[in-house]
Amino acid sequence: MASSSSSSSSSSSFLAFLFFFLLIDELFGVFVSSITLGSRLLASENQVWLSKNGTFAFGFNPVDSLDQFQLAIWYAELPGDRITVWSPNRDSLVGKDAILELGNTGNLILVDRKITIWTSNTSRAGVKYAEMSDSGNFILYNTTHNPVWQSFSHPSDTLLPGQPLTVSLELTTSKSPLHGGGYYTLKMLQQPTSLSLALTYNLPESYDALPESHTNYSYWSGPEISNVTGDVVGLLDETGSFSLVYGASSDGVMYIYKNDADEGRLKSGGNGSVLRRLTLEINGNIRLYRWDNDVNSSRQWVPEWAAVSNPCNIAGMCGNGICSLNGTKANSTCNCLPRSTTSQMRNSTMGCSADSSVRANCNDSDKNSTSRFKIKTVAQTNYYFSQSSVVANYSDTQTISKCGDVCLSDCECVASVYGLDEEKAYCWILKSLDFGGYKDPGANLFVKVLNNGTEEPSKRRSGGSSEGSNSHREKVLIIPIVLCMVLLIALLLFLLYYSIHRRKVLKKAIESSLTVSGAPVNFSYRDLQNATSHFSELLGTGGFGSVFKGSFGDETLIAVKKLERILPHGEKEFITEVNTIGSMHHMNLVRLIGFCSEGSQRLLVYEFMKNGSLDKWIFPSGRGKERVLDWKTRFHIAISTAQGIAYFHEQCRNRIIHCDIKPENILLDENFCPKVSDFGLAKLMAREHSHVVTMVRGTRGYLAPEWVSNRPITVKADVYSYGMLLLEIIGGRRNLDMSLDSEEFFYPGWAFKELTEGIPKKVADKRLNGFVEEEELVRAMKVAFWCIQDEVNMRPSMGEVVKMLEGSVQINAPPVPQTVLELIDEGLDQVYKAMKRDFHNHSSFFTIASHPSSHATCSYSTMSPR
Repeated sequence: MASSSSSSSSSSSFLAFLFFFLLIDELFGVFVSSITLGSRLLASENQVWLSKNGTFAFGFNPVDSLDQFQLAIWYAELPGDRITVWSPNRDSLVGKDAILELGNTGNLILVDRKITIWTSNTSRAGVKYAEMSDSGNFILYNTTHNPVWQSFSHPSDTLLPGQPLTVSLELTTSKSPLHGGGYYTLKMLQQPTSLSLALTYNLPESYDALPESHTNYSYWSGPEISNVTGDVVGLLDETGSFSLVYGASSDGVMYIYKNDADEGRLKSGGNGSVLRRLTLEINGNIRLYRWDNDVNSSRQWVPEWAAVSNPCNIAGMCGNGICSLNGTKANSTCNCLPRSTTSQMRNSTMGCSADSSVRANCNDSDKNSTSRFKIKTVAQTNYYFSQSSVVANYSDTQTISKCGDVCLSDCECVASVYGLDEEKAYCWILKSLDFGGYKDPGANLFVKVLNNGTEEPSKRRSGGSSEGSNSHREKVLIIPIVLCMVLLIALLLFLLYYSIHRRKVLKKAIESSLTVSGAPVNFSYRDLQNATSHFSELLGTGGFGSVFKGSFGDETLIAVKKLERILPHGEKEFITEVNTIGSMHHMNLVRLIGFCSEGSQRLLVYEFMKNGSLDKWIFPSGRGKERVLDWKTRFHIAISTAQGIAYFHEQCRNRIIHCDIKPENILLDENFCPKVSDFGLAKLMAREHSHVVTMVRGTRGYLAPEWVSNRPITVKADVYSYGMLLLEIIGGRRNLDMSLDSEEFFYPGWAFKELTEGIPKKVADKRLNGFVEEEELVRAMKVAFWCIQDEVNMRPSMGEVVKMLEGSVQINAPPVPQTVLELIDEGLDQVYKAMKRDFHNHSSFFTIASHPSSHATCSYSTMSPR
């Protein structure tokens, strides 16, 4: 019995100790995660305050360059570019000398060069400590652990799960010069008896002297809530539903978006929940994103819902210009009104500003005068306008022309809109054009512009009958004479047109394609025959045909790719090239100028690259032995090539997989700026879907192992190919060269060995004679070995590759690639002898790309590296 009692007492003591330990651990965790008074963050030292679960970071985020910073909260653990969820100084960036300090008075203050940029104004609020919470909320607490100030109460452009959007708060886009100074908001609109959540376009700050109702326009609103007591709050909950919560006890819910499809299987973050954010984007749309952590080896933000599906339904999309949808109904273009001025807007589009000369013309001397102005008709166009801009509304207008006449005779009018509402005509007279318009087949817009000395409108609409009769007789005599002369001149100029003007037109079309719209030009086969002197100057051959040099007007050089051996799916590949590359603009991508599709003829027209392909510069052979690129040029080529690949991997509307990254497809211009070419093998993969490439394609020696192992093919296959390419740039040789000895024949294995032994310069191109930057060399080799890892998830994205090469992130030592490990296990000497024997017998399944353009069949040999 005594023994039992002792055991029981011992057990109770252990439980008490355990409880005490857990309590102390919990309290210790609170103080460890808290930020004490006097704590500081320095922009120059890349310091952050992390949430306890590591999901969010608060600190200085570099913007555009390392010299400007934004104080922000972002997702700390996600790959790729940082996604900011809150920032107090979006419109007032700071330099590298900036400091954020939680002062001893409890005030959080941002200072740059002794100038206060932002402060929390909590000096007398009894703040004792701060915390970066797991929900993404930065909170200042008092001694009773109650919040005094929190970032959730001062949102910028993003709403996080659990963050309330009250009537007094709003999401806003940056008030930068984009949109000509205009910006968007998401806020509650208070009506006399109801309340709704709305998206609003706000005019530039120069309009601040006007009442608020005159300077904004709401183009989208959620459901209205009326006749309720208590607060109304917009809320994104943990399940991904966005709703308005209302009522005295907040027991009423009205869903703006109800998520019924969340299976809860995509987990990320320390708290194990699905990461979501509701962001007001710079284009004026509000969009709900979910972090997709592992679908087909892809990690990215996936849009779940958007308030506006048609971009032209967003006011201010084109400044005060007219928005039009393209053929796909997904993208928009902007056209300015007559006499408007253009200005650069977001996404490199052009915005429009109104003609100020007609805004105020109601002086006594001009009040009844119409001779100074005339009306320009913008057909099939409607316009967004607020009630404050309406001069009058006429419903008895019978014809379209009278609506324009009414505006011309009204000194306050700058434009009028005619249309039909349930088959009843209307005519709105407007005194300002601020919020933009859109194409509408049932409406017409009439814009008042200065006459500029042309004959008065009244004269154009009137005239005596005798004058009309004389004019008619003159036309009867003149028309036959003019027609005969035109026919004669046309015959004489026919040959001259085709020999001179046709070439000028084609040259102008090419220049327009290169500098303005980027739309590929549709050439005739005869045009390209003439431009290439009947395809007489061969530049090279590829898997789909040959490339010829050509010119238009003996000045504009082009490269014409003639597709001669089109596979069963070749036409589809051709159409893909035209539609995708023609719309892509990046300094490290070869520009597609145009195409030809006549009968069985399929040709692509590219900009001409003076220095040819990269392989002619890094692989010594024949006359090219004298060509040697110094290390600075090689390293620049490596970074720029990675930037080009990252562009079509991560920044295009549709994700593109190149499938054939190799030196032969990297072209160099006159300044040795590299440009990625040959997207004939590219496949499109929409960001919102999980499509992957299943057809084997590429070139032996650069194929990722997933091609052979029948795993899904993603953009990481290009990363592997880039890694093999990067090694060849470093070594100035093919990765597999049977002319070398058993130690050096397989370059990745040899290079990894020398890297681990601390003598990387040994494997650099011998023609450089050791003149390399060793730090850059080591960095490039580490990046290459991370890229050629067998496991897809271990390879970095191309965006991460760029950052590693530029030195903006630290690179850990890479593990031994599976390729190298397999060869070491088999014994390099034995593998070399076996492959040497197979090479001389011409029976090896693996080739070293003796014909660089040959396409892989992915045959596999146990003696080959892959």
